[in-house]
Amino acid sequence: MIRRSVGTLPRKWLAAITLLAGLSAALAVAVAAPSPDWTFAALAGPVQSAMSVAVPFFGVLMVGDLRRAPCPVRAVPTLLGALSVAAVAGVFGALICAAMLAVSATDTAHAPWSHVGTIAAGGVLVQMTAQLVGTGLGLLLRPPVVAFLATVVLPMGLWAVLGAVEVLRPARGWLTPYPSVQNLLSGPMAPLMWAQWFAVLLIWGAGLNSLGVALLKRRNSDDNSPQIPANNSAH
Repeated sequence: MIRRSVGTLPRKWLAAITLLAGLSAALAVAVAAPSPDWTFAALAGPVQSAMSVAVPFFGVLMVGDLRRAPCPVRAVPTLLGALSVAAVAGVFGALICAAMLAVSATDTAHAPWSHVGTIAAGGVLVQMTAQLVGTGLGLLLRPPVVAFLATVVLPMGLWAVLGAVEVLRPARGWLTPYPSVQNLLSGPMAPLMWAQWFAVLLIWGAGLNSLGVALLKRRNSDDNSPQIPANNSAH
């Protein structure tokens, strides 16, 4: 499934760019902060966030295959393939962070491996959530470049707009992915944080993809409906 998901040349390039983004973020942290300040959480935030920008592009490209697929549309295998790619990206990010900490081998950092399992699992959830944003917008928007831009502009734009109005700022945690990314990569999640992430998943994951699949099925139904010839008989 993973091999098919990245089987084309553009997707291979995208995979390389995604992994390079994670490595670059880790190196940036290494340069900016001395090794005593390195912790798994401090590394995971920049690494997973950098990769989550590119991961949704896979989803956009993969759901494009559904438009060329024969009817009836079977979206579930494509969505599962996209989620598998996202999970691999999340695991790769966790391995980068673990390798950086292992190489530093310092005893002066305060609990560098604290909550490592929770944060690693959170990184996978971050990438899978980002991927569902990509598949959802890829189903709803054409061409792919427009969907690429939308995966960045729409979530962050909404986050900025809500933040500009003081009374609406608390809603950002429930309506935009960015606060959930920060929570998932910070360590243990309180029940309220899980509720906020679930709300975000319903909106940006289940909501967008359900709407996109319904729209795609409607388009395919219209394209394959029998055409009634015009009556050109003379009267």
